[in-house]
Amino acid sequence: MAESYEKAGVNLEAGYEVVRRIKSHVASTSRPGVMGNIGSFGGMFDLASLGVREPVLVSGTDGVGTKLKLAFEMDKHDTIGIDAVAMCVNDVLAQGAEPLFFLDYVAVGHNEPAKVEAIVSGVAEGCRQAGCALVGGETAEMPGMYSDGEYDIAGFTTGVVEKSRLIDGSKVKVGDVLVGIASSGVHSNGFSLVRKIFADNNLDIKAAYPELGGRILGEVALTPTRIYVKQVLDVIRNCDVHGVAHITGGGFDENIPRILHEGQGIEVKEGTWEILPIFSFLEKYGKISHREMFNIFNMGIGMVLAMDASEAEKAISILEGHGEKASVIGCVTSQEGVIIR
Repeated sequence: MAESYEKAGVNLEAGYEVVRRIKSHVASTSRPGVMGNIGSFGGMFDLASLGVREPVLVSGTDGVGTKLKLAFEMDKHDTIGIDAVAMCVNDVLAQGAEPLFFLDYVAVGHNEPAKVEAIVSGVAEGCRQAGCALVGGETAEMPGMYSDGEYDIAGFTTGVVEKSRLIDGSKVKVGDVLVGIASSGVHSNGFSLVRKIFADNNLDIKAAYPELGGRILGEVALTPTRIYVKQVLDVIRNCDVHGVAHITGGGFDENIPRILHEGQGIEVKEGTWEILPIFSFLEKYGKISHREMFNIFNMGIGMVLAMDASEAEKAISILEGHGEKASVIGCVTSQEGVIIR
């Protein structure tokens, strides 16, 4: 027992208990290519086992922002890890890459093994949804850095794609249609504004609201980010996808143009998909203009695929086969900018 360290606020025994608790969660994410076991100094992956001839590695890292504050208030910690995985794997997916492995970093002021296990169980669930392995991570106990009960989480992932199959937007052309895939909610962006709206209007996040179909506000807001990996990879394998945009912070205006060339723009037709009740709720209580909402939130669309119009029906059919809601929401135009009609 490291008594001196414990007097400084760091409980090594609690750290050891965390490792014991999360072993089964980590093991549940294993996939072909994984080498070694939890507890090694580095996570290992055998890239040769994939049979990729010209592998391009695509990496991404992210956190979940101030959505964590709502998790603290709701004392709900088993889904925030899904968000951490989703924000990373959806980004590498946008290049056509299959996520291979994931590492997490959880920083706490005081190590509560049951809470850390709940967080990591969410990470493992996200990894299972994405088909990637949780090969390592770090739980850092840092007294004085965080308020009681608070923590931070970040993640890192690496994916692989055949060089000839890399999606970089170079094939996007005027006339391509935009296939939008439904989001599960706010996902993990814009929560500084979301929380301000809640606070300015004295909204009780533990109360149910009729505008949300009688659902509890905090639970709706904490709905984990949708992970699109398996379903979009299926589309990529069977259709000629020209570009993929992950709709994160900055909404439509910031993210869809990232796949375009100079002189290209997009036109989106509102009404071709469902705008979820949470967005109308935020627009109402935040007194935000409808157009500005598209510049902040995903508005019910979590990912957009650009492709020739002849491929759209097949792509939508594949996505629906995976249980996704998808539709043609707009097209690529020769006029720069984002137009919402």
